[in-house]
Amino acid sequence: MAMNEGNNAWAKGIAYGMGAGAVNVPYPLLAHYRKLRLNDTEAMLLIQLLAFQQIERNDFPSLGQLESRMDMAPGTLAPVIRGLLKEGWISIDEAVDEATGIRSEHYNLSGVYQRLGEWLAEQPSAAVSSKSLDPAPETREEQERNLFVIFEKEFARPLSPMELETIAGWVDQDRYPEELIRLALKEAVFAGKVHFRYIDRILLEWSRNRVRTAEDVKTYTQRFRGGMR
Repeated sequence: MAMNEGNNAWAKGIAYGMGAGAVNVPYPLLAHYRKLRLNDTEAMLLIQLLAFQQIERNDFPSLGQLESRMDMAPGTLAPVIRGLLKEGWISIDEAVDEATGIRSEHYNLSGVYQRLGEWLAEQPSAAVSSKSLDPAPETREEQERNLFVIFEKEFARPLSPMELETIAGWVDQDRYPEELIRLALKEAVFAGKVHFRYIDRILLEWSRNRVRTAEDVKTYTQRFRGGMR
């Protein structure tokens, strides 16, 4: 009896989900948004805008509606939208109703498809086979995952979402080489200061002093430690 009730609940859930509709999201956006220099919030915001347009026929959801949908604090999405506008992922177009003269605005998402198309065209043999959409070896995602494992092993605990985002930022935004991040962690361990703020300071200092390779680190740290004697 309980099994039947469970199956009925499952079937009702599936039926409700199917009835609510499906959103057409470009696969390359889902598969490669990090390589496209989008963070999780930016990618989800684009998906939500697609959902509002396709399912709810709302071309210009308010900030409040978007923040409520994404469970974000008031005011947090405004800078995200400005960034997407600046980078050309979206635009805001104005239309005038010829009958009433009423002006209205709507999000134009054609930039999403344009940016995806441009990026795919730059990939080797992107037009030859859909297999080109599979992650290539040594992608930034793989670098981040490897670093996550290394840091969790060194910290002897799971990393927090903020710490994971910090590592992702070092790779995707600051463009620090993976080798350099690992060496910064090693330096922090050597100094007995194994926390993210200290590691970030090391990376920033190295960046300011044009330290980019393991050999640069060796030379720099030897000079620094030599000066401390």
